[in-house]
Formats: sequence, C-alpha cells, structure tokens
Amino acid sequence: MPRPHSDATAPGEAPVAAGTVARAHRLRTRDWLAAFGVAVVAALLLRAFCLQAFRIPTSSMEKNLLAGDFVLVSKLHYGPRLPRSVGLPLTGWYLPDVTLPHVRVPGFSRIRRGDVIVFNYPAEEGPVDRKTHYIKRVVGLPGETLSIRNKVTHIDGVPLPLMPGMQQKWVVRAEPGAVLPLEELEARGASLLSVQGGLRTGGRIAFEATRDVAEEVASWNAVASVEPLVTPPQAGLRLRTFPPGRGFSPDHYGPLYIPARGDTLHLTDESWPVYERLIRRYEGHDARRLDDGRFLIDGVLTDRYVVEQDYYFVMGDNRDNSQDSRVWGFVPMDHVVGKAVLVYFSWDLERHMPRFERILHRIR
Repeated sequence: MPRPHSDATAPGEAPVAAGTVARAHRLRTRDWLAAFGVAVVAALLLRAFCLQAFRIPTSSMEKNLLAGDFVLVSKLHYGPRLPRSVGLPLTGWYLPDVTLPHVRVPGFSRIRRGDVIVFNYPAEEGPVDRKTHYIKRVVGLPGETLSIRNKVTHIDGVPLPLMPGMQQKWVVRAEPGAVLPLEELEARGASLLSVQGGLRTGGRIAFEATRDVAEEVASWNAVASVEPLVTPPQAGLRLRTFPPGRGFSPDHYGPLYIPARGDTLHLTDESWPVYERLIRRYEGHDARRLDDGRFLIDGVLTDRYVVEQDYYFVMGDNRDNSQDSRVWGFVPMDHVVGKAVLVYFSWDLERHMPRFERILHRIR
C-alpha cells in the first residue's frame, strides 16, 4: 500500500489551506516573541528595583566575602533609585549630556552601622548610575565623628572592635629558644607576610588573620606576644589619604566629621579640602575658594553651606588590603545601590571549582 503524502486529507475532511498553516505559524511566533519580551522586561524591572547580582572581584572584604563570591543585593531595603542616565540597559552606552534628577523610592530600612552595601564609586567621573560598583561595610554614619588610633576605629570616642570575619595584619614574636610552627599558623587561615630575624632569638613574623586566629596564636607556648601591625602616624605624610594635606595614615586617622543632611558646614581653609568635593561634585554646585580666602558658591560669597543629603564612611573587612573611605572619602546617599544580603554562588579562583559550603550563605 502506498504511503500517504503529508498533505493528503482523510475521507470526509476538508483540505487545509496553505495560508491557514502560515497564519498559525505566525501566531505561534508572535506568542513566543511576546512571552520573551515580557520575560526581558520583567527581568530588567526586577534588576532595576528589587535585586541585582554582583561578583566580588578582590579580597578587600575577606574573610566575610571572598573573591569569586556572587552576591545578591537588595534594592528594596534602602529604596530603589530611578535611573540617572539615559542609555541602553546592560550596556555601557548612554547619552553623555543627559542627566536625570535623583529620585529614590522609599525603602523599608535605613542604613545601619555594619551593613554591607554596594555603591557607585564616588571618586569616578560620569553619571552616578554608570560609575563602577564597589562593596564595603558601613562604619561611620551621618552626624558622627570617626577616628582611628593604633588600628582601632572609634565613633564619637567609643572604640569599635573588629567584627567576626574581619582581618588585619599582626606581628607575632617567639619566646626565646622556641620555634614558631609556621605550618600551624597557615593551617588556621593566616596569611604569612614576612619573617624577620631568627625564630629562636626573638624574631618576628607578620601575618594577616582575624582576631580569633590572633588570639589563638597568642595562647601557644612558643609565642611571646601577638600585636597589631600598626603603620606609624608619620607615614601619613607620604600616603594619599582623604582629605588631602591632613597627613592621616590608615591606622592613625581623623578625627573626621561625617556630614548629615541639613548640617550647616562652616567653610574655612582647614575644612575646605574636606567638603569641596562634596559641594561641587556630589551636590552639583559651582563652588570655589577665592585668592583672598573667601568662598564663592553659585556666585554668592559665603562661609556656610547646608548639606543636601546624608554621607557615610565605609571600610573593607580586610582592613589592611582595602581602598575605602580612608583613601577617597565619603559615600553620598545617592550613590548607594543597595544592601548585600546573600552569597548565592561562589567560585574558587585558585582551585577552579565551586565553594559549595558558601552557596546560599547569608551576609552579616
């Protein structure tokens, strides 16, 4: 029996017109395109107003966040921002001469000390929402005075201890005649930086680790002392720290007042390096210091300025390996993207495999 042709019709059935089949294909294609378009729009809206994914590229937040961690950032906590630039989403293309006003939808939480936040790098040029993303921990809040003495951060004179997972540089000295077990030091997660002198004659080892590791090492019989490795204050004279000309060092810093919205700043020769960038770049005013020492803001002579938004002081959890507010200054509120809440995936860059124990790890 011959095989029927593909467009043959069974007895009693009306033949199907070729145009009807083509229309059905067009309808299916249109439905697929519409579904794809809705999915893309929904993904863009979710990214713009709810959650956004970021990858940790450096070790500045170790040990709490590792290079290779992929984190989810909630924009709902502090309120999502409306776009400031006009361009194509997920690309670097935008109209350079078009900048929209800053608008933030109210969130359900305020920024608190200890929050890990993602923000646009303030010192970079260009529209706020096109600047490079940074991630750091909030240390100083608007209206507070921050200082660092011998590596210990103080807020309004009250010391802030290192949180769990934060690490810094330490120096360990051996007891006379004792040998420090370097392999044990590394096995506890410490990173050896240098070994100076003979280990049996009071030599010292510099290492990077958390406070918990440093306290454990201090309890070893072979150890005479473990102390923070502190950069001397005079080193600030050759380091580039914020504000310029103050001579602050990363371990001896401040005091520095963090401006709050509504503050009236008194402009002087001393305060001008602190607040010049704030007034000109972050709040968009024509401000300059005249040769006679007076200040001109938007064409008006004045020695006062009222702050228009809150500012924050941020630092990395890896305190001695972080470019943060000690280097480039305050983070304006309009630069804040959101709060880092979850590590949803982690890739070990050295072993080239996932860190399964960090998947779905909550960020603290």
